[in-house]
Amino acid sequence: MLPDPGARLPYTHSAAFTPPAYWSKNTRHDFDYVVAIDYNRVAGTSPLDPTRPQGQAKGGGVWLHLDHGGGTSACVSVAESAMVALLRALDPARHPVVVMGDRAHLAD
Repeated sequence: MLPDPGARLPYTHSAAFTPPAYWSKNTRHDFDYVVAIDYNRVAGTSPLDPTRPQGQAKGGGVWLHLDHGGGTSACVSVAESAMVALLRALDPARHPVVVMGDRAHLAD
């Protein structure tokens, strides 16, 4: 967990945003800065809430988080400098949106 870098989105500094202990050690700092992606979760609840309105099979718990040099399971990982820039730039008044998918689906 790192201190607020000047985020425009609401910023919570909490040990709850920590990868599970069974994850690889190289992921320990992935959630030092995170932004929850509003996919298959209940609006207005903590992004840690496990409720999945579209069902568990659709997944959830999708984040923008710090890169650890490996793949993710649907999250988007970026370098710390890029995350700090995002946290300072994402303005909730402008309703930022994360668009994800492969080129074929995004082209539709």
